[in-house]
Formats: sequence, C-alpha cells, structure tokens
Amino acid sequence: MLYHWDQASKASIGDWFAVIWHGLPMDLSTAGYFVVIPALLLIASIWVDRRYIAPAVNVYGIIILLVITLIFLVDIELYSYWGFRIDTTPLFYLKSPKDALASVSTWMLILGIVCFALCFAGVYWLFRRYVLSLYQKMPKVPVRRVVYTIYMTLLAALLFIPIRGGISVSTMNVGTAYFSNVLFLNHSAVNPVFNLMASFGAENDFGQQYRFMDDKEAHRIFSELREKPVAADSVPVVLNQQRPNVIFFILESFMSKDFESLGGLPVAQNLNRLCGEGVVFTHIYANSFRTDRGIIANLSGYPAQPTTSIMKYPVKSQSLPSIQKSLKNAGYACSYYYGGDADFTNMRSYLMSSGIDKIISDKDFSLKERMSKWGAPDHILIRRLLNDLQHPPRQPFFTVVQTLSSHEPFEVPMHRLKDPYLNSVAYTDSCLGVFIDAMKKSPLWKNTLLVFVPDHAMRYPATIENTDPNRYKIPIIWAGGAVRKPMKVDRYGSQIDQAATLLYQLGIDHSAFTFSKNLLNPNNPQFGFFDFVDGFGFASPQREVVYDHAQKKVVYGDQASVEFTKGKAFLQCLYDDLARR
Repeated sequence: MLYHWDQASKASIGDWFAVIWHGLPMDLSTAGYFVVIPALLLIASIWVDRRYIAPAVNVYGIIILLVITLIFLVDIELYSYWGFRIDTTPLFYLKSPKDALASVSTWMLILGIVCFALCFAGVYWLFRRYVLSLYQKMPKVPVRRVVYTIYMTLLAALLFIPIRGGISVSTMNVGTAYFSNVLFLNHSAVNPVFNLMASFGAENDFGQQYRFMDDKEAHRIFSELREKPVAADSVPVVLNQQRPNVIFFILESFMSKDFESLGGLPVAQNLNRLCGEGVVFTHIYANSFRTDRGIIANLSGYPAQPTTSIMKYPVKSQSLPSIQKSLKNAGYACSYYYGGDADFTNMRSYLMSSGIDKIISDKDFSLKERMSKWGAPDHILIRRLLNDLQHPPRQPFFTVVQTLSSHEPFEVPMHRLKDPYLNSVAYTDSCLGVFIDAMKKSPLWKNTLLVFVPDHAMRYPATIENTDPNRYKIPIIWAGGAVRKPMKVDRYGSQIDQAATLLYQLGIDHSAFTFSKNLLNPNNPQFGFFDFVDGFGFASPQREVVYDHAQKKVVYGDQASVEFTKGKAFLQCLYDDLARR
C-alpha cells in the first residue's frame, strides 16, 4: 500500500487496519504451509542427533526466504502494470527471460536487485535471530521418545487449522480476504504467496471451472449469443473487391482513449485521421489484458480465459480456427512481422500451426537495429515491411504486423508527450503515419485492406481498476484502397468478432469460429465480452456488468441483469470448449 500510495492515500486509517485484519487469516495459512517442514524436523530431532537438525532448518529457511522475498518484490512492481496480485502468468513469460525483463527499465532492475538483497538480508537476520537459534539451543534428546513424538505430532497436526483457514465448512481461498467495495483494498489484503500457490490449482481441469448453471441451460443461452443467419443483401458490403490484400496491424496497448474522434486524447493522430477515411468500429472491448491472449482473440476469434492462456498449450492452440488458416486455404500467402522474439509465450508454435508461412522477428534484424529492450522498435519494423512490400509476395497476401514500442517500459526515440505511455503511442502512431503515406503512393494501395486493432488496452490512468469497463475500450479501424467508403459502426462487440466480420466481407466461410460473430450482421446480438484474472465483463447497448469471481459477486452493474446471466453462460461454455480441445 505504501508502494502504491497513489491508490492507498484515499484509504482511511480504518481501511488500513481492515486490510491487515482481513488479510491475517491468509497470512497465517501461508505461514502454516511453510512451517510444516520445520515441524517435521522438530519431530525428527527426537530420534536424530540434533547437530544435523539446525543446518537442515537453515538451508530450508534460506530457500524459502529467497522465494518469498522474490515473490513479494515482483508482485509489488507487477501490480503497477497488471492491476492484480501475482499468479502463474509471469511464469509463462519466464520461458523467454530476456523478453520477460524487457518491460523493466534498467534503473528499476538495479533498484530491484538492491531491494531484494536488503530485504532478504533483513528477513534472514530475523530468521537466524528468532527461529534458527531455537533449533541450535535444543535440549538433549528426551528419554521418553515415543511419548514426545506423539505429543509433537499432535501439535504439528494443529497446523491444519490455519492452513485450512479455520474449522468452518469453507476452506481458505483468495476471496476470503475480500471485504471492501474498493478493489485495491481487497487486493492489498491478499497474500501474494498464497495467491500464486492457489493459481497453480486453477491451471487444469478446465471443464470443472466456472460452473454457474446447468450445462444444458448454459449452452441454450450461449446458442442465443452465436452468429445468426442473415439475408446477404442485409449486410453492408464495405469493400470494393472480394479478394484484396490484407495487412493486419496488432497494436501494442492502444485504446480508445488515444483517439480524439472517439472522445479521447489527441495522441494517435494518424490513425485518428483514418477513422474518417475508413470503417471504424466504435463500441469494441479488448477481450483480455495480455498480448498472448489478444493475439488469439484477434486472429482466431477465440476468447481469452481468466485463469490461463490457451497459447500455453500448443496441442490446444493448434486446434483453433484462424483468419490466416482460412485465407491460406483461399489462396493467400500468409506472413507475420514482429520486431521482438516470436518464441515468446509459445507464439511461434501458434503462428506456424495456424497457417503463417513466413515469420520475420528479432533475429531477422541486425544487433544495431534491435535498439530497444523488446527488439527492433516500430520505425525499424515499418521500414523493413515497406522494403519487403516493394517486392511483395504473390497476391493476394495476408500480412500480420505486431508492434511493440508502446509496451512497458515505453522507451522510444521520440519525446512529444510528457506521459511515457501516451508518448510511446504517439511514437508508434507516427511510424504508422509513415507507412500509410508510403502505401498511398504505392500501386498496392488500391487493392489492399489495412486493419488496425489493439492486442489489449492499457491501464490508463494507472489508478483505473480491472473491473472498470472503460479499461477495455478499444477501436477497430479498416482503411486502405479496398474500403468502399467511410463508415461508422456502433454495434457492440469485442476482438473475437474480428474474424467473422472480416471473413464474411471476403466471402469466406467462418462457421468454424464458434465464438466470433459478424459485427455487420443486423440479426446478431450486440455484446462485448471481456475478462480479467478470475472475472469477466459483459457489455450490451443497455448496460455493462462486471463479475469478480474471487468475491463471488457483481462489482459493476446489476446482478439481476440478463447481461450477467449471459456472461456466465458464455464463460461456462468457453471452458467447456477449452476442456475438449
């Protein structure tokens, strides 16, 4: 709370004590788990020479304290970016340590190492002073060993009470620390070590998660949310040709607040100009909060999951439909451009299995060009793309371009705006402006569709909570010579609807995309689904509702609303589908 003073300063003295009080049972439960081994060693000391016990406790203490210190410090910094306590998500990214650390500035990394050393030294001193000393001063092995063993075993068994969270029917879980309508206070009460351990248990057995209602009822409601039949002449044709080239930009951390024409700030000025030249979808919600989820939502029309990422499971992700797979079957040449590491978060596995023929990534740029922590910055990426388009692949082609410079730590070679995030967006937008201007002079322009869609939105301002629907609002922009005329689409949807909408305009079957709906089909239900760690949101033209599963309650909107029921059915059917893959 001290570290995140911008949010904690709003809390009263009573709130601070309430955080401590409501978090204490979880702290005791976490401590109980770690005390089990020392308790067993204490019992062993009845039968084993005590000279061997203290060193064993010391080694155990060093390992545990190193782990706990690391978890606490990583958690406290990650919360600034993610808005939730640490879970298994960072472990997924640690498969590529270089990219995992790219979000952290050099000075922050140095400061973190210093803080880690100081914190560990402090807790280890306390451990030696008040815990290890007890083992070093243990009395001689008692004569009545059996009696003492039974006595100590019974005492050790009492650890079950704090570990379980008491003797009531319910057991300790993350939600027990929640007590306030202010999410930050609830998060502050959660023990990050317990939260991380609990998230491991939520990784598998997907078919048993989020069981809100009878399966038949869930699938009946979900059927009402799926794509509806429609007469061909009732869907507006927004393209002037059926098989244009498609360049699909996935924009790192862009959001509606970056666009003045969408009620935001004058940040993404070049893309904002395109909003008046092409087709802009105005009521779109980012499906999730991380890039690996956003890529699959955009390209496979498959919703993100609150407790995991399907990209972690290549066997499952390769079973997904994808825009690139459908276009490849229709004769398109498919490629992917990214200035960073394409192996990060199993991305290459997904791309290759989903129909991408050619991947340009960090290894295709010189060391001099890889000047940012993430790899080649966006102006280098755009320059490479423009050079390659001078000798384009066979047409039609489908090219995905993933930007990276507007990712933490927002270090870009431009300084127009004071806020680091907004400045990084302005930089990427300037790079896209160069691309757009060059394309308009190219013969490719007249038969090319440009698609611009974020991977996820940004937590901006930093005080916005993950349960606020405004956190997820993003635009989708279609532009280029292949667009028939400017158009504004106000129908509600999310990134997952991009697949069905695009493929329909290209005259390609999209029935394999179970969760995606054509945003231009007037018979389709209007809704946008999004999720965050252990929760989801469901937005319609009538209302928005957000449910926090940790608290087991609606934290935004009306719990009695039909949107809440539809959101529950949608999420339940998503996990049924995930379990089957």
